[in-house]
Amino acid sequence: MKKKKIHLEDLIIELLERHSESWVTRDTLRSAFKLPPKKGDERFNKALKRLLKQNKIAQQNDQYRIADARQDGNTLEGVFSSTRSGTGYVMVDGREQDIRIPAKHTGTALDKDRVRVAILPKSRSDRKEGKIVDVISRGKKFFVGTFHEEGKKTYLIIPDEKSAQVEFFVHPDNTKGARHNDKVTFRLVDWLHPRSLPEAEVLENLGKKGTNNASILSILAENEMQAAFPPAVEEFAENVAVDIPEKEYKRRKDIRNWEIFTIDPHDAKDFDDALSISMLDNGNYYLGVHIADVSYYVQQDRILDREAVVRGTSVYLVDRTIPMLPECLSNGVCSLRPNEDKLSYSCFMEITPDGNLEAYTIEETVINSSMRFTYEDVQEIIDGKGHKHQESIRILAKMTAMLTDKRFSQGSIDLDTPEPRFRLDENGRPLGVYVKERLAAHRLVEECMLMANKTVSEHVSLLREQRKNSPDGKSRGKEGEKDGKSRYPFLYRVHDKPNPEKLKNIGENVRPLGIEFQVRDDKVTATQINNLIKQANKTTLKYAINELVLRSMAKAVYSPKNIGHYGLGFREYTHFTSPIRRYPDLIVHRLLKQYAAGVPGYSFQELIELGDHCSQKERDAVIAERDSIKLKQVEYMSGHIGDVFDGVISGVTEKGLFVLLNESYCEGMIAIRDLDDDFYVYDQARHQLRGRSRGKTFRLGGDIKVKVARTDLEKRQIDFLPERSGSK
Repeated sequence: MKKKKIHLEDLIIELLERHSESWVTRDTLRSAFKLPPKKGDERFNKALKRLLKQNKIAQQNDQYRIADARQDGNTLEGVFSSTRSGTGYVMVDGREQDIRIPAKHTGTALDKDRVRVAILPKSRSDRKEGKIVDVISRGKKFFVGTFHEEGKKTYLIIPDEKSAQVEFFVHPDNTKGARHNDKVTFRLVDWLHPRSLPEAEVLENLGKKGTNNASILSILAENEMQAAFPPAVEEFAENVAVDIPEKEYKRRKDIRNWEIFTIDPHDAKDFDDALSISMLDNGNYYLGVHIADVSYYVQQDRILDREAVVRGTSVYLVDRTIPMLPECLSNGVCSLRPNEDKLSYSCFMEITPDGNLEAYTIEETVINSSMRFTYEDVQEIIDGKGHKHQESIRILAKMTAMLTDKRFSQGSIDLDTPEPRFRLDENGRPLGVYVKERLAAHRLVEECMLMANKTVSEHVSLLREQRKNSPDGKSRGKEGEKDGKSRYPFLYRVHDKPNPEKLKNIGENVRPLGIEFQVRDDKVTATQINNLIKQANKTTLKYAINELVLRSMAKAVYSPKNIGHYGLGFREYTHFTSPIRRYPDLIVHRLLKQYAAGVPGYSFQELIELGDHCSQKERDAVIAERDSIKLKQVEYMSGHIGDVFDGVISGVTEKGLFVLLNESYCEGMIAIRDLDDDFYVYDQARHQLRGRSRGKTFRLGGDIKVKVARTDLEKRQIDFLPERSGSK
């Protein structure tokens, strides 16, 4: 095939498009092209004249720029997303459908860049197609990839698939000592032209490709996270005073002599919350939820706080935790460790035997936890084992069981998604994988935290209502109501209603399993969803269907606009109980203290921006955590090539079958090309593959035996082959 000739006019246009917001001098434009002095000048001048005559560029004195396509309203701004194939998409603000960008028109845009896109006049389908004409701002601060030595002083970086879709070159001065096949993080230095390679500078060497540490740190980098804290932040944290000043003991409610304990996973070190419980003479429960007072140690807009904002949340990977705060705080000063005096923020609640909140107070306290329980410890006490705290644990268990029943009866959705866990060797390689058992002890802690979060949210609404109805508020009518709301902006944890179309799709997926789930008139109730989950829990696809329901629902987010929490069935809800590991909880603590002191807190606009940021960081953390689980699952199955496992068909597509292994919860795929005993046809309505000659079928939910064929650690993929005797 004859190679397409590249014209100088095209190169000039593409360069000017990169700088579409400014004029470019002739000398600057000329120097961008390696042309011989005399003949090159002639070619260059002729190309400029042709472009000016065609009205493709504009001239002002000795400066040039791209003709302004925006005059016809044909350019838009948005965020660019790249794909493996090279094609991209731009999501434009306020527009539902994205704009498809063919690979040849992506210019120098990289994933997450904010770009300007011109709509192409002829699109091949109903979807608009466009061309990137300018990169307004870069979306990623750094990337991750594998360093390659291509020859003497010739260095390339091959980005990981999720990081970028183009190779980068590295100047010899910018390698930071990286060697061939090292995993590195790097930043973009410049990208002059789409037909050239972008230039990179190595930031950090993560280790040799394929090692556990390099793989885990790569997952963090893919999601724009870093494990290490800046030295200045670590130094500041190390100098935070450990001893509690005497004035704090006197100022706070001192409950160090109370029976208070923590309940956490066996490997936890950052203890955010502690509990106390007693029975009142009137038969009501008196529950105390005591939360680490991080806001005392992390002052707003200081160096620790600025780093915590950037991180937004702690990240819990398979073999390590990446904390939001340095470990000397998260695991030390702030952590509610047993037999140590700790500053806390407590929510005391009087709860009736039928689950109603009778009264509450929210107070700054000093506590001394008398016991550090694991979930397994508490479960043994619930099941009858003797312990010095057994009475309190069993009172808590009775109360929280009642609260759980009440919550589900009032519309809370009972989703149970699996949490794979691993046994690792000293090098981080998985020796075994299993699904974490959900205990009554987990529910116990969850209900206490839900009750505190709900109470705190209701408290701020009550403050707002009191403000609105105060003489000052009444005197100004609606204006006073607005003032009351503006005086008490708050950060809620909200969850919108699910998308009916996505739920309808679930109904189609589960019908072949004999489960009826119909969405009529685009309405669905929590009761319907809970009934679906109950039916699904009786099948081998319990976890897969729970995951489908979860993905069909809106994502819970942080916002000062209170729309309620659909999944929990709560009108009022916030996050108050985990300020060591979630920045929104730290914001809530500050707001509560500021309102109690009668001073202004965050503005409504600040809370919108912080809520959006923290919601995004939470999503990034979830992706990183899932990626680390998938990595370890692939590593585990890499040691079982050729072994046969029992599984269930968790998905059917025209490309093949997804299979979920029963014991390890590892999921892989049988490509349709590997079903070579017949020609299989995809039946979308029945969610099955059917052999055209023999009539053998592979249905969603069907049992199947599979052999591990291949694994790919870089792509985190597992490929299976059908074990013939197990197919149905």
